Amino acid sequence: MSEWNRRIQDVIGRIDEHLRSRADEQLTLQSAADELGYSEYHFSRKFREISGMQFRDYLRYRRLAFALKAVRDTDKPLLEIALDHGFSSHEALTRAFREAYGINPAEYRRHPVPVVLRTVIRPFDCYLLDTGEFSMSASTGEVRTYFVNIPAHKYLHIRNYESIGYWDFWQKQSVIPGQDCETICGLLDSIPGKLDDNGGDAADSGSGQLMAFINEPEGRICSWGIPLAESYGVRLPADYAGDVPEQMMLMDVPEGEYIVFEHGPFDFETENSVVEARIEAAMKAFDYAASGYELDTAPGRVFYFYHDCKRFWKYVRPVRRA
Repeated sequence: MSEWNRRIQDVIGRIDEHLRSRADEQLTLQSAADELGYSEYHFSRKFREISGMQFRDYLRYRRLAFALKAVRDTDKPLLEIALDHGFSSHEALTRAFREAYGINPAEYRRHPVPVVLRTVIRPFDCYLLDTGEFSMSASTGEVRTYFVNIPAHKYLHIRNYESIGYWDFWQKQSVIPGQDCETICGLLDSIPGKLDDNGGDAADSGSGQLMAFINEPEGRICSWGIPLAESYGVRLPADYAGDVPEQMMLMDVPEGEYIVFEHGPFDFETENSVVEARIEAAMKAFDYAASGYELDTAPGRVFYFYHDCKRFWKYVRPVRRA
C-alpha cells in the first residue's frame, strides 16, 4: 500500500505538470495505469476509492481550475482560454464552468466571487488520515529562532473552540455543513492575493493556506495554559475588500511582534516526527526572560503554524516586551 501511495501521488503531480505545459492530450486512463503497472480497470477502481470520482472527471475539474485562473487574472478572450484548457468551444467551457461553480465565466470575470475549486488530490496526508506512519531519521537540521515584526493584515478563516490538533479539527468540522476540508480548502484556493502564497496560483492546492491558533477565552486550554481556538485559513492584505464566504470569518490582525521557530526542508515520509520533536523541544527550552520578551496572551493575538516539507516547518508566536 505504501508503494501505491507514493506512486499515485507522483501520477497526480504529473497530471498538473501536463496541464501547465498544455500537453494534457497525453493524459489518458491507459497512460496513467501503464505508469503504475496496473490494468485500466484496477487503476480506475483505486483512483475512485481515493478521490471519490472517475479519473476523467478529475481531469475535467483540474482543467477548470486552471481555466478559472486565466478567466480571473487575464484579459484573454474566453474562446482562447477554452481552447488552451482542453475545451472544444466557448460554449463547452461555459457549460462546464457553470456546472462546477454555479456561475458562467463572463460573470465570474466581472465579479470573481469565492468558489470551491477542485484542488489537487492529496490522499495520503498523514495529518488528515491520522496514520502516524513516520519513522525517526538521522536528520541533522537545526531550528532557527528569531523575532519579526509582522504588518497589519486580515485573516480569513474558520475556527473551532474544542478541537485539538489538525486531525481532530477536520473531524469536527466535517460534521458542520459547508465546513469540511474539501469545501473550505477549495474556497480558499479561489481567493486571490494570499500573503503566504508560495508562487502558486488558483489551481495550486493549499498554496497560502495555514493553521493558526487564536487567543480566545472560549477556546480549549493548550499545553502552556492559554485558551486557544484552532483555525484554518489564509492571511490577506490589510486592505482586502473581496467577498467573504458565508461560513468563514474575516478578522483584522494588527501589526505586532512575533517569535519564529523554524526548521528547514525535510523528508515528509521519514523525518516528520523527528522535526516535530526538535521544534517542540526548541520552543520549550527557549529562555524568554533572557530575550526581554514574553508570549502575548492577549485575546485576539494569532499564533501561525506552517507545515510545508519542501520549504519549512515553523511556528510564529505572538510576543510582547516583558
